[in-house]
Amino acid sequence: MNLKKSHNLPLDKFIDLSLYNKKFGYYMKKNPFGKRGDFITAPNISRLFSEMIAIWIISFWQSLGSPKKFNLIELGAGNGEMIKIIIESFKNFPSILNYCNFIIYEKSPLLIKTQKKKLANNKIQWVSKFNKIKKYPSIFIANEFFDALAIKQFKKRKNLWFEKYVNLKDLNKAFFYEKKIDIKKIEKKINYKISHNQNFIEYSQLGLSYLKDISRIIKKNNGALLLIDYGYTEKKMKNTLKAISKHKFSNVLENIGVKDITHNINFSLFKNFVRQIDNLECYLTTQKEFLINMGIKERAEMVSKNKTFTKKVDIFYRLKRLIDEDQMGTLFKVMLIKNKSHKFKVGF
Repeated sequence: MNLKKSHNLPLDKFIDLSLYNKKFGYYMKKNPFGKRGDFITAPNISRLFSEMIAIWIISFWQSLGSPKKFNLIELGAGNGEMIKIIIESFKNFPSILNYCNFIIYEKSPLLIKTQKKKLANNKIQWVSKFNKIKKYPSIFIANEFFDALAIKQFKKRKNLWFEKYVNLKDLNKAFFYEKKIDIKKIEKKINYKISHNQNFIEYSQLGLSYLKDISRIIKKNNGALLLIDYGYTEKKMKNTLKAISKHKFSNVLENIGVKDITHNINFSLFKNFVRQIDNLECYLTTQKEFLINMGIKERAEMVSKNKTFTKKVDIFYRLKRLIDEDQMGTLFKVMLIKNKSHKFKVGF
């Protein structure tokens, strides 16, 4: 790891280095998904999750007037499982299958390779920039995408603001420290008064940039962003920085590049940030409510018919993981961003 020029990094640069550095970044050198990986996402728990997303996409597409050309963009498609099930579900609706441009926005060459293997017989475009996307109505799907983006952290003491940094001079003894900063410069850069009523700030500069770019595309070409992620809705920000290895929490500063570093989304921040953009609106609910509203319980009953007792138990055990309030049901939220003029609330 060559860090000669960068012993001292702001937290977001350190996370970016740990996760996305081309040589040793976590997402660049391993497939982190599944039992053998470090975490498991909803599409890999049960295909019912992706089927509900597919039904939602079809409903939204129909509400647009069933355009003969539209983009479906998955942001960070992981191992490709969700878009695979979505395509399979679309096969029951040939017109949407023919009209849809399937696009995956992905940065990791390793994950692109995994996705291409899984999706070999499907017509999919991989992009690393939004300007490669054709100017059709666009539906963006982001399942556990935003939580993997690097964050900044700031703390207020005696009316002064300090930014969290990481000292990496000795990789075996990396440590956090703080530097005084001008918060007004930060707010000017993101065009948002993020320090209002806060003593602690945690946010992803890149995350807000993605929200802004996607919102512009939605405004201009019509469409939506369906965002599913773990997070909280309180206005007061919290320190949610964590590292995950082998499905357990771990020390962020140890074994750099071999564990996932993540955070909880502040949905209140996302909502207020998007509200600044003219003619856009947000809806927010829990994953439990969204999936139940989309009919996941009825679908589970349907697919479990004529199955063996063991298979039935497995179907409902997986369903419970998705909607139970002690598991993913309420920790995970679902947010919809769309044009105000487009009256659509399915799932919310």
